[in-house]
Amino acid sequence: MFNLFKSFWRTPVRVRIAPSPTGYLHIGTARTALFNWLFAKKHGGKFILRIEDTDLERSEKKFEDDILAGLAWLGLTWDEGPRPTQRGELPNSKSQIPNYVGKYGPYRQSERLDTYEKHLKALLEKGAAYYCDCTKEELDTEKKKQMEKGESPRYSGKCRLKNVNSQQAFVIRFKIDKGEISFNDLIRGRISFDAALIGDIAIAKNLKTPLYNFAVVIDDYEMKISHVIRGEDHIANTPKQLLLQNALDFPHPQYAHLPLILDPDRSKMSKRYSATSIQEYKKAGYLPNALINFIALLGWHPTDDREKMTIAEIVKKFELGRIQKGGAVFDTQKLDWLNSEYIKETSPDMLYRMLENLYGTEMSGNKTAALKILETSISRMTKLEEFKNLRNSFELSEYEPKLLIWKNSTEEKTLANLKLVQELIRSLLVSEFSQKDLETQIMPVADTNGRGEVLWPLRVALSGQEKSPGPFEIMTIIGKEEAVKRVQMAIQKLESSTNAK
Repeated sequence: MFNLFKSFWRTPVRVRIAPSPTGYLHIGTARTALFNWLFAKKHGGKFILRIEDTDLERSEKKFEDDILAGLAWLGLTWDEGPRPTQRGELPNSKSQIPNYVGKYGPYRQSERLDTYEKHLKALLEKGAAYYCDCTKEELDTEKKKQMEKGESPRYSGKCRLKNVNSQQAFVIRFKIDKGEISFNDLIRGRISFDAALIGDIAIAKNLKTPLYNFAVVIDDYEMKISHVIRGEDHIANTPKQLLLQNALDFPHPQYAHLPLILDPDRSKMSKRYSATSIQEYKKAGYLPNALINFIALLGWHPTDDREKMTIAEIVKKFELGRIQKGGAVFDTQKLDWLNSEYIKETSPDMLYRMLENLYGTEMSGNKTAALKILETSISRMTKLEEFKNLRNSFELSEYEPKLLIWKNSTEEKTLANLKLVQELIRSLLVSEFSQKDLETQIMPVADTNGRGEVLWPLRVALSGQEKSPGPFEIMTIIGKEEAVKRVQMAIQKLESSTNAK
C-alpha cells in the first residue's frame, strides 16, 4: 500500500477557494468558500483565493469579475494575494463592493506558468512522467473496448516506453502503478482506492499548459495549504493528487469533502438553484448575512441546532466534525424565512440605502414616503424586491365607480360615508396624521355604520385596487393632503355615475 500519511507541516491553518472563471459564482462554490473561510477564522488561519484560469478557451473575465464581486458582497474577503486590488479591477467597485479597494487581488494560475513548468520538468527528469502521442481517436477506441468488456476506462500506458519527444506529444502523462491508495477524510473517515483502476493520467498538454490535477498540487504546495475543503465531487481527484505529491516529495494537506447540495425533492441540485449567480440572489433582495447564515446550514449544524445566527456565532460554533456526509437540501422556505428575520432587524434607512444600491434610478421619488412604506411593511417583507410592489400598492390606480360599493350597499350610502370620513380626515392636524389618530377618528363611525360600508369604499378610494394595504396604513404613507384629494376624487366618481343614471 502506498504511504500516504507523511507528517504534515507544523504551520498555521491555510485554506483556499479555487474557482474556475468558466461560470458565475453559484451557491455550491459559495458554500465551499464559506466553509473554508469559517475554518480559517475559527483557527486564526488564512483564507486564500486562487483563480484557476488555465482553461483559456472557457475562462472569461466576466466570470472572474462575478466571482470577486460575489465573494466580496458576502463578506468572504481573502487574506493575501500577489498585489493589492486596484480601483476598477472589480466591477462597479464603488457601489457593489464598498470598503474593498486596497485589499489583496487573487492568485491566478495563468500568472504562475513558470512554476508549473519547473515541477513538470522535475517529474520528467526522474522518470515519473512521460510524453504521450496517442490521438483522441485512439483513446476513444481504447475506452470503447474497455467499456464493452465491463472494465473501468483508463489509459493503458502504451506510451510509457515509446520515448515520445515533446514535439510529437499531445499530453504529458504521470505514471501510476498498482496498489491501494488510502487517506483520512476529516468528514468521511478513511477512503481507499485501487490505483490499477486509475491508469496513467494526463497532467499537462505541454510544459506551459498544466492540467487541473497537476496545477492544484503545485499550487497547494507552494501556497502551503494545510487543509483542502471542497465538494465531494472531487473525491476521485484526491488519490491522483496524493500520488503526485508523493512523486514530488510534497507533504499532504488534510482533506475534507463536503456533501452535495440537493433540490427540495432530494434530487441532484438543478440549474434553478446551482446555476444561479450569487449576484442574482442579491438582485432579488436577499441580504448577505441572511444568505451566509442559510448557506452555512447546507450540510452543517451547530450542537444546539440553532438556525438563525450572526457571522460571529457561526465562526465560534463551526467544526468540520459537525458537517454531515449525506446531501444537504436547499430549502427555499428556510432561506426566505431567514431573510425576513434579517430584514426585520434592519433599520428602514439602511434598507432604503440597500434598495438604492440595488435598483438605482428605479428608487427615484419621494424618499420620505419610501421610508414610511418600509417602516410599515418591514414585518411583511421576505425580499427587498418586494418593495417595488409595496410602493405600487400605495399609488392610486384607475378604477370604476362600482368598485367603491361594498357588497349589497348602495351608491347613496357609499357616497354619504365617504363624505363623512372626508370631514373626519380634514379635522385632523398634519402633526396628528398618524395611524393611531386616524383609527381613533374613523373606527367609531365604521362600528356605527358598518365596517364594510365605511372601510371598503375608503380603501378603494385611496388605492383604486380591490386588494391593497389597509386604509389607515395608506393614509399615513401618502399624507393628509393626498388622502383628502383621493377621497374627493372617489366622491366625484360616484356623483358623476349617479347623475349619469
